[in-house]
Amino acid sequence: MSDTYNQIIKHYEDCFREHGDNCRGVDWPNEADAKVRYKVMLDIINYDTSAVRNSDRSIMDFGCGLGHLYQYIRDNNYNVKYCGVDISDVFLTECKRKFPDVNFVQMDILKDDYKDLVKSVDYVVMNGVFTEKCTLEYREMKMYFEKVLKRAFEICNRGIAFNVMSKDVDWERDDLFHLPLGELSSFLTKDLSRKYVVRNDYGLYEYTTYVYKD
Repeated sequence: MSDTYNQIIKHYEDCFREHGDNCRGVDWPNEADAKVRYKVMLDIINYDTSAVRNSDRSIMDFGCGLGHLYQYIRDNNYNVKYCGVDISDVFLTECKRKFPDVNFVQMDILKDDYKDLVKSVDYVVMNGVFTEKCTLEYREMKMYFEKVLKRAFEICNRGIAFNVMSKDVDWERDDLFHLPLGELSSFLTKDLSRKYVVRNDYGLYEYTTYVYKD
């Protein structure tokens, strides 16, 4: 496990040990906002203008944590095929205990062989994977962010969704990843796709981006 993101993983595992299986266990401050994020992540399907309507879609929940997105999918009757991926054995053990019939996979996408996963799902969603950088320098976090997005974009058939912290705030926290929109658009258009949607419409101090295959 690389030192670059080891501290981020440890941070989330410590949150779980302290707070248990709830939103604070994955370091979201409250349940209401967490549910807003789940809906926004799943809206990647609705915003996909070239997708065939009323067809089954598959989602990989990358950095699935405690499987709360899957619980939201089940509670709200979304018609999607789900799989969860996380690097943390702590989280995956809990996910498999709660949802023994769901496919959860342990993987370090920057180290493990992920080629078998390429084109295996329609969408890869990454909720909260890049919102916190802990004590990483901004440059380190941005490099990690870009590497993971490139691989996630290889895996998907149709698109990826992720959230980061906004720069349009009264103050920035040193432990959070506040990514300027200009830097994001430059990276996306150069390395991934010109077909993307940036959402600032859901009332939180962050934004979510959907990037689709051209």
